[in-house]
Amino acid sequence: MSETNHNRLMFVIAIVMAAIYLFPLYWMYITALKSGSEMFATPPTFWPSVPQWSTYAYVWESRGMERYLWNSLVIASGAVVLITVLGVGCAYVLARYRNVWVDIGLFLILMLQVLPASLMITPIFVGFSQLGMLDYPRLAVIIAIAAKSMPFFVVLVRATFMAVPMELEEAALVDGNSRVGAFFHIVLPLARNGILISAILIFMQAFGEFVYSKSIIQAIELQPASVGLNSFMGPNTNEWNNIMAYATIYVTPILAIFVLLQRRIVSGLTSGAIK
Repeated sequence: MSETNHNRLMFVIAIVMAAIYLFPLYWMYITALKSGSEMFATPPTFWPSVPQWSTYAYVWESRGMERYLWNSLVIASGAVVLITVLGVGCAYVLARYRNVWVDIGLFLILMLQVLPASLMITPIFVGFSQLGMLDYPRLAVIIAIAAKSMPFFVVLVRATFMAVPMELEEAALVDGNSRVGAFFHIVLPLARNGILISAILIFMQAFGEFVYSKSIIQAIELQPASVGLNSFMGPNTNEWNNIMAYATIYVTPILAIFVLLQRRIVSGLTSGAIK
């Protein structure tokens, strides 16, 4: 097979895979616009005959989505700030002071990522209850998310710091900078892209967090959008257009962030791959 035909074949395969991957997203958007009878039509329609745009306004007003989205924003932003403040320094130390014990410790910490949140929530809930943190449920969720996502952030940012030549720091030290000054004036500006992208990935993950929020936050006015979406579910659920409209409003901002920053995300994830 010639190189041209090979490239065409790979392009076709990529298009097919993208279509398969994006079809559930497309189905979510069009289901939100269907009427009650059209949702259950056989065979299914791939575009609503009369789009029901009013569904979005109904869901927004009846479910109080502005409150849910605000809580999701507060929780995700708080987790990102906490992880960034604590994780950047940790990643820098692990990048500059490398030995076999650091690698072993980092590997063991990463292994904790395989534990599902549903398994960790019981000891976390008991611990927070003993400390009185349940009186501040959103703060408790922020801390729980930060503890869960910190290793992921540290690994990504560590790779970014490892891509910054140590010679630049040594030159700054020779010029009279302290270690802290060299970090803030030389290393941190060069690593800001990787830190920003890692923070965005953490934000996207925290914005959709469910298990900790569902278990720790009991007050409806403090619950995030992920828990609000779960409130639709029941034994006789049939309002799928409302569910999909809610999901559309909830997911679209995150999708927009990903689409707008996809190139920077890829470059940030691979910044430490080649030195």
